[in-house]
Amino acid sequence: LIPEMNRIGAHLFAANFRSFGVNAEVLETYKGCDLGKQYTSGKECYPCLVTLGDMLHFAEKENSNGGFKPENYVYFLPESEGPCRFGMYNKFQRIVFNSLPELNRLKIASLTAKDGYSLDGILEKDKVLDFRKSGYFSFVIADILDRLTWRVRPYEKKEGMTNAFIKYSMHDMADAFERYAGRAGFDRILDKLEGIVREAKDIIDPDIPPKPLIGIVGEIFLRMHTDSNQDLIQMLERHGAEVVNASLAEWINYVTYNKLRESREGLRFSFKKFNLKGLHGNLKNIAGFGATLLYQEYIQKKAYRRVSPFIDLAQDHKISHLRDILEKDDSFSFQVITETSISIAAILEYARMGYNGIVNVYPFTCMPGMTTSAIVKPIMNRQGIPYLDTPYDGTTQPGREAAVRTFVYQAEQHLRQKGRGLGPAKNELRPLNIHGSKKQGTGMMPLPVQR
Repeated sequence: LIPEMNRIGAHLFAANFRSFGVNAEVLETYKGCDLGKQYTSGKECYPCLVTLGDMLHFAEKENSNGGFKPENYVYFLPESEGPCRFGMYNKFQRIVFNSLPELNRLKIASLTAKDGYSLDGILEKDKVLDFRKSGYFSFVIADILDRLTWRVRPYEKKEGMTNAFIKYSMHDMADAFERYAGRAGFDRILDKLEGIVREAKDIIDPDIPPKPLIGIVGEIFLRMHTDSNQDLIQMLERHGAEVVNASLAEWINYVTYNKLRESREGLRFSFKKFNLKGLHGNLKNIAGFGATLLYQEYIQKKAYRRVSPFIDLAQDHKISHLRDILEKDDSFSFQVITETSISIAAILEYARMGYNGIVNVYPFTCMPGMTTSAIVKPIMNRQGIPYLDTPYDGTTQPGREAAVRTFVYQAEQHLRQKGRGLGPAKNELRPLNIHGSKKQGTGMMPLPVQR
């Protein structure tokens, strides 16, 4: 049972499980929030309430359909290190499940960032490495489909075309993963992806002028879970923006990078202490995590390279590049293991690239989110770049849409004054690049002086 965080990512990941012979399905999301509230105090991190409610709703629904046998299920819930309550989700939810007779036999797969989400114990050992590769690949493909959505939807010929197309494409791609992932058929999956991208370009109306470009950072669950963030991206689009959200693969790369960095620090410490056992262990970890990071960066480049000839999508920054940005700016330490590090670095990079606005998404009272806000808000003010904090706790804030509308208006003024500048794809974000456009020989639309 996989809780939904990123919709496309969850479905492709479940299909990847099925390709390896593991029965997997995505939990219906945001239907059990009232159940989640019954077992939480309100002081927990908001995503904890949502995921707990999803699991309780599933159990209640299964019971009403003829009985729920929890011993036949494994609840997939990763955790993380660092100053974040995410690491306590599975522990807290284990206490809740143990208090309920119908759920006390439910297993929780508490995968952890401590071993780079190794997935040991979920599959046979001889399948784990192949599963990790295809699982990461599923997140990269999900990121590309998301970024395709955000690139096309603001310029669609008819409202609703993009959402309908992507929904169909998600299931089509899930079928491809279920068929080919277990056999490492990545090229067959990329063939399917290429076909989807080719079709998507026909949705775009080339007469629509470029819109202000907004970069989103923040807590990984909330910025991706559309129900929890009240469909923030479509709200921004509705008021005239184009959006690029931080990706799921970026977080996985960050986790791997941190394990590599910790192993290097451990090696230096072992060398100072002449600890031979420590030297051997850390050298082994450096080789393992280093190879993993290189592979992840390689597979990302391969996937984005496959679709870039047809439409320009924002590509992820290398984690080492984000580290260099933060070290040069000296506004925060990259050694603090939290999303704050990559959020601040990404914001600084978005600003350098000429984005027209920044949105920081996080749960209400989230320490990493509030730390990010405290550091970058004055920096954005000095640079004249519109900035918006959007904390969420499940309530509907009456002034949220007004704040978003005002923010997008400010971003439009920034676009008029500065243009769209540089972007994340090949250090250049073209206004709109669609191969085969008849109106512009290059497929590029000029930036308008006025809207």
